[in-house]
Amino acid sequence: MERNLATSADQADYLVDLSNVVRQQSIGGPGLRSLRRLHLVVQALAKLTGDPNVLVYLIADTSLLSGHREFTSQADVRRLRRWVTDGLVEEVDDADERVLEIAGMTGLQVISSDHYVDHRLEHTWIQGNTWQFLKPEPGSGGIVTLVLMDMGVRTPAEISRRMELSALKKQGLLDGSQTPLIDVLKRTWRCPEARCSLYDIRRGDRVFLPRMRQGVPTCEVHGTPLLDDGPRPGAAQLKAVVNGACVGRYTLNEDSETRVGRNPAPSGISLYNLLDSTAAPRVSREHVVVSVKKGMVLIRDISRYGTRMRTAGKRGRLGPWEPLPPQVDRRFHPGDEVELAPGVIITRSGRRFPPELADAWRTPTPQTSLPPGAAATTRLN
Repeated sequence: MERNLATSADQADYLVDLSNVVRQQSIGGPGLRSLRRLHLVVQALAKLTGDPNVLVYLIADTSLLSGHREFTSQADVRRLRRWVTDGLVEEVDDADERVLEIAGMTGLQVISSDHYVDHRLEHTWIQGNTWQFLKPEPGSGGIVTLVLMDMGVRTPAEISRRMELSALKKQGLLDGSQTPLIDVLKRTWRCPEARCSLYDIRRGDRVFLPRMRQGVPTCEVHGTPLLDDGPRPGAAQLKAVVNGACVGRYTLNEDSETRVGRNPAPSGISLYNLLDSTAAPRVSREHVVVSVKKGMVLIRDISRYGTRMRTAGKRGRLGPWEPLPPQVDRRFHPGDEVELAPGVIITRSGRRFPPELADAWRTPTPQTSLPPGAAATTRLN
């Protein structure tokens, strides 16, 4: 099989997401990780192309070898280590990102069963792609067949949810069933090093999430166990969208009540400078009130002209517009949209702050996520 392994992407006929293939338990027999699965994929490619010397470029996460005990054979581990040393496998921290970077630049087809949902903001060409991704599937007699995947078009809420999971996974904040560690996310943490402020909630949008090491929240920099600093206060983020473009973002804290309108009190959110001469007269001076209470975000219509709302379903798809009852608090979930006037919308961003993120896994509300960017931060986007 080594004759089919290219030492650089420009020599290859196909890219292989090796970590994904080696872990795909639907092919190549039992076991958590096995190089036999790669062998079957190369055989399938040779049959598909009619070329027994077809070349593949292998990209793997460093975590693939760090989990060497999960391989069905330690001979596989030794072989994989040799391949890395000989340049037959490119080993990187994030194989998904590297696979997509090369695929986007070269147009090479990718062998993987991953739909790469959490990378679609950076790699927009994945949306609707029907030709560039081949999924290994079990065939009769233990062989593997390669099937073109329709990558489909995912909603912002679906993409956000996958980003959320990826960010938490990198910090070790998912349990074995891929559920966030709620008890950790709902607490604030403090490093015992006096000068370390990575976890200080007063930093606002750049508060780090703890890294779990051997079941203990640990400082990213100092490697010391973090101290529990009490419950993490809730927060939410709003976006103002005018004529389809996001023109403003606003962070609301727990126990806050914020008036939004054309020109509310100084403590409110003024949209006046964001509206054109047509929209401004149709937005009340104080149009809606948004409050954050006990991890819930509520919205109330207090306008003269009326307000409409549409809610996001579990997969982020929006329902029909409905009148928002005046003077009544309604739950305002991420992805929901509230129309103050034609073309003037207030929406929850896809980003959840940790307390609401934790609560989302206890209730059947629409799921969205932490923002893109560094896994260690709860950064605004």
